[in-house]
Amino acid sequence: MRRATTIQEVINQLDIIIDNAVESNSRLGLFAYVYRRTTAEILKEVQKGSFENNELLEQLDVVFANLYLDAYQQYQNKEPVSKSWLFAFAHSDKSLSILQHVMLGMNAHINLDLAIATSKVMAEKEIQSVRSDFDKVNTILFSIVNEMQERLSRVSPILFLLDWAGKNSDEKIIDFSMRKARQQSWNNSNLLWGLGPENQVGSIDLIDKVTLELSEMIAAPKSRIIGFLLKVISKFENNNVGQVISKLKAD
Repeated sequence: MRRATTIQEVINQLDIIIDNAVESNSRLGLFAYVYRRTTAEILKEVQKGSFENNELLEQLDVVFANLYLDAYQQYQNKEPVSKSWLFAFAHSDKSLSILQHVMLGMNAHINLDLAIATSKVMAEKEIQSVRSDFDKVNTILFSIVNEMQERLSRVSPILFLLDWAGKNSDEKIIDFSMRKARQQSWNNSNLLWGLGPENQVGSIDLIDKVTLELSEMIAAPKSRIIGFLLKVISKFENNNVGQVISKLKAD
C-alpha cells in the first residue's frame, strides 16, 4: 500500500486491511473497523469545514493514520515496529475479548502515535495554534462513544458485565480511557515538539515503553475480577471476524 495523502485515502486503505482480516479471519480487523468509523466521522467534519484550520487538521489526521498503516505493513513484512504496536499485533491471535483487541490498538495509536504525529506536523509552527482543533476532535470522538458501545454490545452479548463490575465494586477494567489517553497525548506532543525532531528518540522510546505497560494491563488486568469477567465475555463472542465486522457495520 502506498502512503495515504488524504483522509479518504486513509479510509480506502483501512478498507483493504479490514477486507484482508475478514478473508484471513484475523482479529487485526477489529481495531481497523473502529478506527475506520472514527476516521469517517473526522472526514465528515472536515468536509463541513468544522475546524479552525481544516487543511492543517486533515494533514495531522493523515500523518497520524500513516503511523498505524506503516506499522501494520511493517509487521506484515516482518520488519521492526514499536514495542506497543508489536504487542497489539502479536496478540491478534490470542483469546482476548473483542473489547481488549480494540483497546490494544487504541492504546498504541493514541498514546504513542498521536504525540509523534502532532509534534511532526507542528514542527516550525506554534503548537498551541492547533489546540482548539485537537480538542474539537476529542469532542467528535466522544460523541460517538455511545454508538460504538452499542455496536460492540451486538457482538459481545454479555459485555454489560463490565459495567456491572464497575458500578458494584472499586475494580476498574484498566486505567485507560480515550479522554485520558488523548490528554496525555497532548502533553507528550508538547514534550516532543519542545525537544525538536533531532532530540526526540529517547523520549519516544520512553513513551513507547509506558504505552507497552498499559498494553500489558489491557491484555492481563491486575484485577482478578475483571480478568475473570473478560475471559467469560470472550467465551460468548463469535470467533468469525467477518461475521463480527458485519454486525458492527450494520445500521
